Amino acid sequence: MNFQTLLVHGYGEADPSYNAVSLPIYLTTTYRQQKFCEHEKFTYSRGANPTRQYLESLIAQMEGGKFGFAFSSGMAASAAALAALHTGDRVLVTKNIYGGTLGLLTNFYSDFGLSYGFADTGNIEKLEEAFDEKTKAVFIETPSNPLLDVTDIEAVSALAHKHGAITIVDNTFLSPYLQRPLELGADIVVESATKFLSGHSDVIAGIAAVNDEKLAGKVGAFQRLAGGIAQPFDSYLIVRGIKTLGVRIDRQTENAGKIAVFLSKEPAVQKLYYPGLPDHPGYAVNRRQSKGPGSMLSFDLSPGYDTAAFFDSLELLAVGASLGSVETLVQHPATGSHSNFTPEQRREAGIGDRLVRISAGIEDSGDIIEDLRRAFAQSKGDNHA
Repeated sequence: MNFQTLLVHGYGEADPSYNAVSLPIYLTTTYRQQKFCEHEKFTYSRGANPTRQYLESLIAQMEGGKFGFAFSSGMAASAAALAALHTGDRVLVTKNIYGGTLGLLTNFYSDFGLSYGFADTGNIEKLEEAFDEKTKAVFIETPSNPLLDVTDIEAVSALAHKHGAITIVDNTFLSPYLQRPLELGADIVVESATKFLSGHSDVIAGIAAVNDEKLAGKVGAFQRLAGGIAQPFDSYLIVRGIKTLGVRIDRQTENAGKIAVFLSKEPAVQKLYYPGLPDHPGYAVNRRQSKGPGSMLSFDLSPGYDTAAFFDSLELLAVGASLGSVETLVQHPATGSHSNFTPEQRREAGIGDRLVRISAGIEDSGDIIEDLRRAFAQSKGDNHA
């Protein structure tokens, strides 16, 4: 089945009982037992729910995995992936990884004896130098948040396996429509389903997918015992969002390309980060391992332009957290997604105070560009002397 057809028609029958075209929402906590001590497939919805199970089966097929899991948030999915490790283990993470992931490692898992280290995951030689006997996982984003660095998933996975470690890939920025890390050798893929999979800024959820049965057991146990499950109505919304995932991302990527061309010629932009441009260092690797560069891009505002005035001057584009939705979203990583980083960590990662992140939506690209052009003009130094 073509992937686009899978997105629309889903995994198997959505409703084997009544043949409804839309996925039913099973708003039940428990299920009637037919006989004493004979537990059927569904007994209690924290363990399994028909609506969530449908989503999880769909996720597994989309990601090219054998096991899928739906969580209450992307952070819960990342927490489940890290829960596959043990006390004393060390994780290598992409330098400019999402701030919430860093917060999870520093504020939570550190209390359980899990340590971490930043690594240049885009450079295999440097990454191998960062390994030690305690390193049991590499946690990467590609493209990374927010500098859009590209990591070779296949090479990193092979290196991790050589050292007896696993590779965890946060695939939020591209989704399985553009990139399928498990097929490139990764062990666990996680995503914030809040973003592209849902696509409409109306649900918080996360997903994970794996191939290995032992890893699936650990991820599943965390989901079941910690209880960070996707609720039935949220699961339904994600399945509904997935039906338009392909057409949305195609339009968003098209818009991002046009925005990138505009920004590449704009004096207000000191440096542009977008893997869809041939001069991006990760352009070739990204083309090899994904169907497209996606719709995320970032840039450093040039000196002489006021950062706060730029954000305050935007009229059409929404300034706010999150990404991947139908509306274009603009964020300031230093005070938003990466506020968990210390100032020193942000400097080392290259996340400056003038960095702007854009998630291109599906609006008319001309309107998006015009709003950016107006904000640049109004934030120019002469207007704020």
